[in-house]
Amino acid sequence: MQRRIFLAPGASGTIERLRGHERGLADRGHEVTLVSLPRGRAERAVPVYEAALEHADRAEVVIGGHSFGGRVASMLAAHQPPAGLVLLSYPLHAPGRQPSWRERTAHWPRIGCPVLLLSGESDPFADVDLLRGAVAQLAGATLVTYPRIGHGLDSVLDAALDRIAEFCDQIA
Repeated sequence: MQRRIFLAPGASGTIERLRGHERGLADRGHEVTLVSLPRGRAERAVPVYEAALEHADRAEVVIGGHSFGGRVASMLAAHQPPAGLVLLSYPLHAPGRQPSWRERTAHWPRIGCPVLLLSGESDPFADVDLLRGAVAQLAGATLVTYPRIGHGLDSVLDAALDRIAEFCDQIA
């Protein structure tokens, strides 16, 4: 089933960084809308992401993003569930600040939709062992990791987009 997918960039990026994602997912049969978010605290960006979904049927869309954009989408999904949630390089913690993962995932148990997480195993923002443990908080989650990949999936983008398209096609 074709899904409308909303994606937001990381804190230091713009929607231009997601143009390859947009083209690749369109080539795989999905309509993509890129969402620009304000810089700063994730809580401040949630209403902006929510406004981007104003005319969308939440039961039919998949939301997500890279890093900060995914965190914001996950916070939105915790109180306004979409059909699915895609988290690319989720920022589980700041580099060297692993204990903050609990705060950054406190809302995860309230996410009721299927979730796909794609992460590099060498990501300084997500210790892979902590990420594997944190994913247990999500009722319907699939975690895919990529060896020797850091905080960004550009070098495995085609494989990542195949996973996203497959995830979207399988959501009931």
